[in-house]
Amino acid sequence: MPKLLSDLSSVTVVGLDLAKHLFQVHTIDSAGHIIVDRALRRKDEPAFFAALPQAYAKP
Repeated sequence: MPKLLSDLSSVTVVGLDLAKHLFQVHTIDSAGHIIVDRALRRKDEPAFFAALPQAYAKP
């Protein structure tokens, strides 16, 4: 069952499984608790990441 939280301020890690039309997004907080675990349509991806607190991407 997908878990979605409207307040994404506690997200510390984002995992993104890229696919053709849907992404699978997983986020966890600093304690390792799941914050978001859901499918995300390609068109909704910019709004999702815009709602996250500023961070840097680690290569």
